[in-house]
Amino acid sequence: MTTDGGAQTAGRVRQSESREIEIPRTITVGELADRLGQDPVDIIKNLMRMGIMASVTQAVEFESVVPIAQFYGFEVTEGAPAHEASLGERMGQATGSDDANLEPRPPVVTVLGHVDHGKTSILDSIRKADVISGEAGGITQHIGAYQVSDNGRLVTFLDTPGHEAFTSLRARGAHVTDIAILVVDANDGVMPQTIEAITHAKAGDVPVVVAINKMDVPGADPERVKRQLSEQEVLVEDWGGDVVSVPVSAKTGDGLSQLLESVLLVAEISELKADPTTAARGTIIEARLEANRGPIATALIQSGTLRTGSTVVVGATWGRVRALTDYQGERIQEALPSTPVEVLGLQDIPRSGDVLEQVGSEREARAIVTERVAAAKVAETQQLGSLEQLASQIGSGEVQDLNLIIKTDVHGSLEAIRSSLERLGTEETRVIILHGGVGSITEGDILLASASGATILGFNARVETAARRLADTQSVEIRNYTIIYQLIEDIQNTLTGLAAPLFQEIQEGAAEIRQVFEMRRNKIAGCVVTDGRIRRGSMTRVVRRGETVYEGPISSLRRFRDEVREVNSGQECGIGMEGFSEFEEGDLIKAFHREERRP
Repeated sequence: MTTDGGAQTAGRVRQSESREIEIPRTITVGELADRLGQDPVDIIKNLMRMGIMASVTQAVEFESVVPIAQFYGFEVTEGAPAHEASLGERMGQATGSDDANLEPRPPVVTVLGHVDHGKTSILDSIRKADVISGEAGGITQHIGAYQVSDNGRLVTFLDTPGHEAFTSLRARGAHVTDIAILVVDANDGVMPQTIEAITHAKAGDVPVVVAINKMDVPGADPERVKRQLSEQEVLVEDWGGDVVSVPVSAKTGDGLSQLLESVLLVAEISELKADPTTAARGTIIEARLEANRGPIATALIQSGTLRTGSTVVVGATWGRVRALTDYQGERIQEALPSTPVEVLGLQDIPRSGDVLEQVGSEREARAIVTERVAAAKVAETQQLGSLEQLASQIGSGEVQDLNLIIKTDVHGSLEAIRSSLERLGTEETRVIILHGGVGSITEGDILLASASGATILGFNARVETAARRLADTQSVEIRNYTIIYQLIEDIQNTLTGLAAPLFQEIQEGAAEIRQVFEMRRNKIAGCVVTDGRIRRGSMTRVVRRGETVYEGPISSLRRFRDEVREVNSGQECGIGMEGFSEFEEGDLIKAFHREERRP
């Protein structure tokens, strides 16, 4: 970058004295103006003379800033982003708290183990909540956080998914975990995912309590389990080690109280403490977008106290906490260390694993986020360059690439799917994820897929009406899934060219229940079709507050008093379902059908 543009700023009065200033690699025009003590309009004019068009909120790079700063009499050095020092100072204050303010906190426990060994069932029995019945395929799809009380002592549980595709989420869970409960089936013994869970716990230096489950099943052999664990360098107390093991039955409840006591004993030995008087700091466990409430984030507070009205920075977004909701769905005014809480009031959806940190003011929060977004844009530009290099190799015959665009309902699913798909492929065929995001499948996604020859994978993601029409005209394939291993198997079959039939789910439409009518034999849902069309006989899902409560066919479809074959978007109708009548106002009815296809 030459300084010719800077020379063109003649007519202005230069500063007579040279002063030193530190400017980060990327900085917004507005922040640059503040640091230089100049009007942002003047900074924009100088940038325009240099051939750079930028708004007040747009980021510019260090090389472009140097001649402007020098013109105003500053000696420029490149420094770290402004927010890093301030955040580091606050983090140091949080971790370096006065010992007099440290107080005991509840342990944070992650339940790990092989699929179907009973992790969710154990949690169900402990917290007396039926979670598994509302999950597709009986597999936990999203991370949740809960608290239980044992004789007045709280224990925080992170409910991690059970399928191997969620390895990345389990690994992330271990980083915020004090204790891991390793669930092992007394009949199956140690399985591949059990070994993965042990690896995650060791990597995170997390103490383990072994729960040998399904002791009520005939043929249970806990000694074989202990022997297999010893082969993985996990020695239980009975075998001369220091790992506590407890025989339990999630079905009968036997041993669960001893399991909780063992967890609390390990927590007592670990002397878990935190300072509740400092600024709040925590980790995002999950995040989603709700139509009527906006971005919702589940955060685990790790130090300090988060209160309603606090200003927080979370990754690349910020917000003022409008409401806090505990694990029971009750509004609370503050969240102490080790407390899982839903946070309402963020400007955008954060990523799972992002750090939540309380800051002093909205101005400080905006400055931090603006700089982070600017840095992310630079990184994204660099990534696009590498994708262009890959694109130049497509069609050469040396490498065959499967381009994918992924849209999911929550960030946790996106991370897990991305991690699983990136491990697929062979020397001849690779998986390239061009874009991944949270939310509906939009026209922008369709255009990107059309330009790059990509397939769109949706996981519990709604397809916007305009996007569906554009996909039809652009011949873009959209595959939507509700169970993650079906998605992985579908892509694996596509890569290997297997002739096994694949089942693609085709979304037809959606309707919102506005009123429920009592009939003689059952209930009828009075609906307005909001997307696509609804047909009699189509398979449907009844979705309530983001959770599927029923799946089955439409048995009755009426317009006024007449039975009809289909109802289009914008029209009212009455929907009846055989075997289900527990409709509620506000429920969504999503219609779909499955088609058999071959890769």
